[in-house]
Amino acid sequence: MNLFLVTIGEVTDLCSSLGGSDCIKANAKSCGECIQAGPNCGWCKKTDFLQEGEPTSARCDDLAALKSKGCPLEDIENPRGNKQLLENREVTNRKKGAAEKLRPEAITQIQPQKLSLLLRVGEPQTFSLKFKRAEDYPIDLYYLMDLSYSMKDDLENVKSLGTALMLEMEKITSDFRIGFGSFVEKTVMPYISTTPAKLRNPCTGDQNCTSPFSYKNVLSLTSEGNKFNELVGKQHISGNLDSPEGGFDAIMQVAVCGEQIGWRNVTRLLVFSTDAGFHFAGDGKLGGIVLPNDGKCHLENNVYTMSHYYDYPSIAHLVQKLSENNIQTIFAVTEEFQAVYKELKNLIPKSAVGTLSSNSSNVIQLIIDAYNSLSSEVILENTKLPKGVTISYKSFCKNGVNGTQEEGRKCSNISIGDEVIFEINITANECPKKEQNETIKIKPLGFTEELEINLQFICECQCQSEGEPNSPACHAGNGTFECGACRCNEGRIGRLCECSTDEVNSEDMDAYCRRENSTEICSNNGECICGQCVCKKRENTNEVYSGKYCECDNFNCDRSNGLICGGNGICKCRVCECFPNFTGSACDCSLDTAPCMASNGQICNGRGTCECGTCNCTDPKFQGPTCEMCQTCVGVCAEHKDCVQCRAFDKGEKKETCSQECMHFNMTRVESRDKLPQPGQPDPLSHCKEKDVDDCWFYFTYSVNSNGEANVHVVETPECPSGPDIIPIVAGVVAGIVLIGLALLLIWKLLMIIHDRREFAKFEKEKMNAKWDTGENPIYKSAVTTVVNPKYEGK
Repeated sequence: MNLFLVTIGEVTDLCSSLGGSDCIKANAKSCGECIQAGPNCGWCKKTDFLQEGEPTSARCDDLAALKSKGCPLEDIENPRGNKQLLENREVTNRKKGAAEKLRPEAITQIQPQKLSLLLRVGEPQTFSLKFKRAEDYPIDLYYLMDLSYSMKDDLENVKSLGTALMLEMEKITSDFRIGFGSFVEKTVMPYISTTPAKLRNPCTGDQNCTSPFSYKNVLSLTSEGNKFNELVGKQHISGNLDSPEGGFDAIMQVAVCGEQIGWRNVTRLLVFSTDAGFHFAGDGKLGGIVLPNDGKCHLENNVYTMSHYYDYPSIAHLVQKLSENNIQTIFAVTEEFQAVYKELKNLIPKSAVGTLSSNSSNVIQLIIDAYNSLSSEVILENTKLPKGVTISYKSFCKNGVNGTQEEGRKCSNISIGDEVIFEINITANECPKKEQNETIKIKPLGFTEELEINLQFICECQCQSEGEPNSPACHAGNGTFECGACRCNEGRIGRLCECSTDEVNSEDMDAYCRRENSTEICSNNGECICGQCVCKKRENTNEVYSGKYCECDNFNCDRSNGLICGGNGICKCRVCECFPNFTGSACDCSLDTAPCMASNGQICNGRGTCECGTCNCTDPKFQGPTCEMCQTCVGVCAEHKDCVQCRAFDKGEKKETCSQECMHFNMTRVESRDKLPQPGQPDPLSHCKEKDVDDCWFYFTYSVNSNGEANVHVVETPECPSGPDIIPIVAGVVAGIVLIGLALLLIWKLLMIIHDRREFAKFEKEKMNAKWDTGENPIYKSAVTTVVNPKYEGK
């Protein structure tokens, strides 16, 4: 009888698996298992729903499939998740300077504040979270200052910071408190000098410095600015030996010593002022300190007393403590260390970096700017999620800016009074083992307010509470009949509790379904029914589980070319059994050496080994299917020159024996050189240029394909040199001589013309410039003598 039930059950599982339903694939044995298989799975609790021989798992299916199989809607168990608001105060709307004076805890910036979610596996629950920056929100600011000697001039400016900063912060909030702390370095060598004189006064010359210390809480948070000025005015500079300071020790104590510092549940700002770098975890080894920082408060009389005992905290440790205590950090550092602290800012959420002037004169404006930058951005974070629970965010920010994934956690450029909405999606992917409720919290970084979410899980069906104990439907009262199926009493197993464990207890029964040294029942690939494994059925009927413990299958073997066992073997129990002449884990290695046989009868031409039907050439110069090609070798073209010449042009040394010696390749004629095969083809290729017996150049290529066939492509017309043409040469020489002579004559004539014109111009110029003397030559005697008659009167 039992054997019959198992056989019919296997057939039903097979038919159901062909539908491909995730609900059926879950092979659920109870209503609880069914509803955890997926959000669309339902359980039919109708008593006579199953046909004869169907397994209990057939009650679990898609809702539409259950209806089509005749299960009434009222008999389908399909519980749904929901959400319930437990605390939902409206965000605070008030103006700065209003008559009302609210306590910090009475100011609300996120809505809702408390929520309960009922989660079903795979069914997401979505809700909205509203954030609104409240105006006139209280602020606590703690000023942590480096008091090493290099900060001497800075201290003078900080002494009046209290009242000055109070006046500036009144523009932002009417409830402001300020505190002050200082740090130097661990009080051990080699960070400070431990000689008695240096411990009293670490400074040189007549400088009056205080003894070195690690961290000192000078003033807890107060609203009295004058008190800040008074106490800070009494502070003195100290000194240390190395450049990096012990600021991380101080930040840790400021973060965790909430009672001593006086932090309220309001906006918490920590201003870290220094002109040097920082020590971090591991640097304590220099002073023989190896015990990791414990992240606890160790202030006695407002002084950190364990700096010599605990190492510096790590950056991750600081991030954790600052986040836990909702502290936003402002690094006020000099220009020299801007790059270092900007890298640190990227590791610490909700932190800012400002450039401190050489004497800290701009510290107030720096704090105001950094506060505005920090408060204009909201970033949501959540506490650790229970196993199997996931969360996603979507933001709806100002000016229609939306974000998803990690960007969905934050909104930027938020002004006072702006409202932003976050859509949060929480999904349970599995039920917790103990089915206990869980609590998670979501809060904006740097703010004390948070949303508390109580998570409850739907892991069982309502019908389980309506079960009938010792029901006659369960093999004469051997089980509780619930949700239409039997839950067996102690000592009974089987679908209808038909098996007894009087002789074999349940553990021993399961032992029959477990392999040696294994805790998995039926290898997690089947179910144990009365001590026998019934293997699951796959959606693909060709894929089957097998074996006594369902430990074997025929689809998880190695694959080659997308085929199981490369199509050259059979997958048996996850191992390939290869056909003859094949080997390898995926039967992808052929033992046939025929593809490696060269034309000369040698394996790979004697230049390699035949591996999996392919030649592996031992000499990298050779390639090709049988290591026959060598592109860098000289003799490839010369070897085939004579045969190509005799077959293509019917001449050459092998003209007479061409048909006997030169038929080992296929020859193709092409018209020109550009028609020859070009590099880039899969077969190795050699380009050749050779001279024939007539001193003509002929071109050809030689290649061998994957089948071992040699192919030759040859240009059908050789390039032969032609004899000189005498007449054009002589005519050209004569013409050249005549032309050269004419050219020389023309040049000579041109030069003469130019020369004559220059001479004539020179003559004309000299002629124009000549001055002629009209005086007579004193030694000149004229040949004519004129005699005048004195008596002659012209009459």
